[in-house]
Amino acid sequence: MADADRQPLDAVGADGVTLRGWSWGEGPAIVLAHGITAHRDLVLHGSSYLPRAGYQLLSYDARGHGGSDPGATGSYGYETLASDLESVAESGGAVRPVLVGHSMGAHTALVAALRDPERYAGLVLVGPVSLGSAPDAATLAYWDALADGLAQGGVEGWLAAYEAAGLDPRWRETLLRIARARMERHRHPEALAEALREVPRSVPYDGLEPLERLELPALVVASHDAADPGHPYATAETIAGRLPESRLISEGPGESPLAWQGGKLSREIGRFLETDAVGARREA
Repeated sequence: MADADRQPLDAVGADGVTLRGWSWGEGPAIVLAHGITAHRDLVLHGSSYLPRAGYQLLSYDARGHGGSDPGATGSYGYETLASDLESVAESGGAVRPVLVGHSMGAHTALVAALRDPERYAGLVLVGPVSLGSAPDAATLAYWDALADGLAQGGVEGWLAAYEAAGLDPRWRETLLRIARARMERHRHPEALAEALREVPRSVPYDGLEPLERLELPALVVASHDAADPGHPYATAETIAGRLPESRLISEGPGESPLAWQGGKLSREIGRFLETDAVGARREA
């Protein structure tokens, strides 16, 4: 199974924004939602494991990202992002899909699931970052600096701001290479700069109590902090502890983050999809 097996999938988002993506494979549906500054190919990094295993993947560029249209100023909050996800699921004909989200996409998936958990068979949350409260001033300053770098200097300006914030020397070259490749995929950098300002200011849920009532099987994927400090292990651990039906996994000591290993992450997701809990909800 090759990339050529992917079929184009367009959806109309909450306020008429066109979201561009693809559908890959046939079978029970999985909707993929990427993180901020990423794009549709960076949730599972091109792995074909799940389509080969008999699942349909639906992946899309979030508004203002990749090939999708820009949203209006003020439209990059999680409520709108969750509505976009719902539109993609409907356009792909997904019935009780499993939602797989990384970072921004993890919280987009959580907001959609909190709205209507009966619509979904399960959740895979990769690198969640929000504990349900507003970020501090330093965090917002970091995102605003990235937005300014992109708005004023394009990809090179963004990379300079990204590096200036501090990178672990052991991972510097890898992080910069990955960052450049993903930033060059965006057709509307001015819209992405707006998303960089708005998404961090959007609080996906009010504290962690709402998660305690979310009766959905969930797999939470954590990264160790040395390589991926932007997605703290402790945050993923806390969220997993609040979700009633969750399991926490991570990479082994000294390995690159599991979130970066598309094939290995896909196999972990495959094992989760085969659990009785997910199967029961899919067939309900």
